[in-house]
Amino acid sequence: MARRGLALATPLAGFLLVFFVVPIVGLLSLAIREVEVPRALPRTLQALAGWHAEQPLPAPLFGAFAEDIVAARAGSTLADAARRLNYEVNGVRSTLMRAAREVAAAPAGTAFDAAFFQGVDPTLASPAFFAAVQRARGPVSAYYLLASVDLVRNAQGGIERAPEGSRIYGDVLLRTLAISATVTLLCLAMGFPVALLLTQVRERTADWLMVLVLLPFWTSLLVRTASWVVVLQKEGMVNSLLLKLGLIAEPLTLIYNRTGVLVAMTHVLLPFMILPLYTVLKGIPPQYMHAAASLGAPPATAFVRVFLPLAAPGVAAGSLMVFILALGYYITPALVGGGSDQMLSYFVATYTTDTGNWGLAASLGLLMLATTLVLYAAAHRLSGGRVMAMG
Repeated sequence: MARRGLALATPLAGFLLVFFVVPIVGLLSLAIREVEVPRALPRTLQALAGWHAEQPLPAPLFGAFAEDIVAARAGSTLADAARRLNYEVNGVRSTLMRAAREVAAAPAGTAFDAAFFQGVDPTLASPAFFAAVQRARGPVSAYYLLASVDLVRNAQGGIERAPEGSRIYGDVLLRTLAISATVTLLCLAMGFPVALLLTQVRERTADWLMVLVLLPFWTSLLVRTASWVVVLQKEGMVNSLLLKLGLIAEPLTLIYNRTGVLVAMTHVLLPFMILPLYTVLKGIPPQYMHAAASLGAPPATAFVRVFLPLAAPGVAAGSLMVFILALGYYITPALVGGGSDQMLSYFVATYTTDTGNWGLAASLGLLMLATTLVLYAAAHRLSGGRVMAMG
């Protein structure tokens, strides 16, 4: 029987391994892999072996560097290496490409030394540039991981905080956590009464109410989010109603800010809170509340001391599910939020599709994964294992 069960599970396990685990591991590995510079500048890295930033640059270095950039330009690997080095040395991408053209066009017998590259651009003859080349020698490095938490390596190889104007990901992570926590609290505040109502009404009424709860699942996420743009805009239904009721003198700004993000995300994620809550609340025998009342407990006391502890697994499971889903949201904040409301997933998508910075995209994705695992472990520990049981 055990062998038959294993045989039935093998195709699914193989599918998950090939189409889920392997691609994710491959993507996340880009956070530590360094392939661009070693592939384009092998002779340069060999000449830099044993060199330290406080020492003079080795004499054979510039000849090897000249050979590398010409060969890499011909082999179409220089652009990738230039883009990688440009992350650490601003503006060096175009400079490196120009240097490759000038070296290739130089007359025979030209001495490719420090003075030659100094004439092209002083950056290419500086220890700071070659220190960046050396740090990218691979096969692995912590550059992208450090960048994802606003840290950099200095010229001596030590780790320090990024310059003031470059510290963005720490703030983005805190913003992502704050938005996710706020949406979770809003879903809990609105979802708990609904789940409780579903357990109190007749079964036929509960079925119709459950259809309304599940109705958002039958509509595309993009359509649901776009509809909030129509509803919340200055000429939308909400502002029009408030103006007619005389509650406001001029339209409120409800879209392209944090308000729009919270409203749209709460609407989308509310069913994920209601369903786990309903499952747990439905299993709580009503006799417990009757017993508490018979012992003299007021309704509020009975609710807090008897009902809520029994509902805790549903609260924990629903909150964790909503929070984790909210952490990875991209479409909703992108459509209804402003520039200061974008979450970490927005930057992952930007670096993947727009700039091609796969290393930083993988590092930010790894940061999101680590945050999710830490929060899950904390919730599991605080709930005494009941979150795992609900999952």
